[in-house]
Amino acid sequence: MTSQTPAEELVLGPAVEHFVEQFALTWSPRMEGRIIALLMIVDRPYLSSQEIARLLKASAGAVSTGTRRLVEVGFIKRHSVLGDRHHYFRVEDDIWGSFLAGERAYLTHLRAVIDEGLAIAGDAEGPHKRLVNARNYNEWLAGYHRKMLADWEAYRDAHSADGTGEP
Repeated sequence: MTSQTPAEELVLGPAVEHFVEQFALTWSPRMEGRIIALLMIVDRPYLSSQEIARLLKASAGAVSTGTRRLVEVGFIKRHSVLGDRHHYFRVEDDIWGSFLAGERAYLTHLRAVIDEGLAIAGDAEGPHKRLVNARNYNEWLAGYHRKMLADWEAYRDAHSADGTGEP
């Protein structure tokens, strides 16, 4: 899929365009929601940033900003094509589980920043109390994320085993 002939050029139908826009209305920022929805609904293993921009009728800059942020938080992945310098993106079949796993890295980074704040705050009662609460919440949330991810994977696997995807 390094290049496509005009006959292979992807075109979105009205129902797909509607889905993309409805999904985007539930997301913030909307452009990121449009990108995720497009990558989930299109039957392609990956799309180039140019294809995403064309299909969404969006600027290259908006797509670049959106894809960069979505990669950072773990919703989409970069994909390389041998010999092709274009940027390609894809979603995993389970982007939601991937998000939970990626969010743990964020929590680890946040913990380090909070610890830095505690060192700076010293004995100041108010800042110390707020930062300890932030650290404790972060530790609790990180532990809960591990449990949530395990619970999600069990739920996903149980419901995909019957082929319906229904609970």
